[in-house]
Amino acid sequence: MPVIDVRNLHKRYGAKVAVEDVSFAVDEGEIFGILGPNGAGKTTSVECVAGLRAPDRGTVSVLGLDPRRDRAELTKRLGVQLQASELPDRMKVREALELYASFYPRPADTDRLIEELGLADQRETRFRRLSGGQKQRVSIALALVGDPKVAILDELTTGLDPQARRDTWQLIEGVRDRGVTIVLVTHFMEEAEHLCDRLAVIDAGRVVAVDTPAGLVSQVSPEQRVRFRPSVPFDDRLLKDLPEVLTVTKTGGQLVVTGTDGLLQAVTSVLARNQIIAVDLRVEQSSLDDAFVALTGRPIN
Repeated sequence: MPVIDVRNLHKRYGAKVAVEDVSFAVDEGEIFGILGPNGAGKTTSVECVAGLRAPDRGTVSVLGLDPRRDRAELTKRLGVQLQASELPDRMKVREALELYASFYPRPADTDRLIEELGLADQRETRFRRLSGGQKQRVSIALALVGDPKVAILDELTTGLDPQARRDTWQLIEGVRDRGVTIVLVTHFMEEAEHLCDRLAVIDAGRVVAVDTPAGLVSQVSPEQRVRFRPSVPFDDRLLKDLPEVLTVTKTGGQLVVTGTDGLLQAVTSVLARNQIIAVDLRVEQSSLDDAFVALTGRPIN
């Protein structure tokens, strides 16, 4: 039985349909990503999962509970960090965790949580004086203070610099290692690829694919690419006639060759036989960005 089971979820606001027939399931112990552009319906979907919004149609089960009917019970087992989470400017980190811990019958040890999330030096710091990365650490701590079985993290690294974002990724992996199942909402491709065991790609309120990051890429674009600058000019037909080659294109002084398995060996063998050196040779695999464009018809941003 999945930890989270969403079936045929539908939610509209007036004439605007925010979520249309969304279905996905999350297994215990995984980091499940919900990937899509801003306005795709990601946040509305997870707010329905958390019981913060009532769907117009469809069913949601979290740990065998209905998020609306069993909200009091689910709150004890579910941690949520929403995109717009804020604390009073003057509240200290320790005060925030102690306040949130008081809402739960069996909370986590707040002192231990502060230590584990690297907030010991900020224990008595007021929220307004924290950096962006430190505020995100506090958000994670607040989502975990109830010692949940499931945590929903919504756009956790938006606005962070690259180093703070990678530090936050490490924290999320640590949370999963504690036995917490995570639903991670994001529009960052690198983040989804780095963290998520599986992904639901949502666009215009619909799920267009669910798979591992590698599975999504292989579904839509199994091609390989070889990019290099030839040491001397040569006739493109030298490569186009190879059975492994699909296309040969010129970009400035570079050649980009796409093809199937065995492409690299086939290209380099022909070049070597013709005494052509492949300068700045690079082998490129299709990326999650490529998969997203193929699935939705447009880039994520």
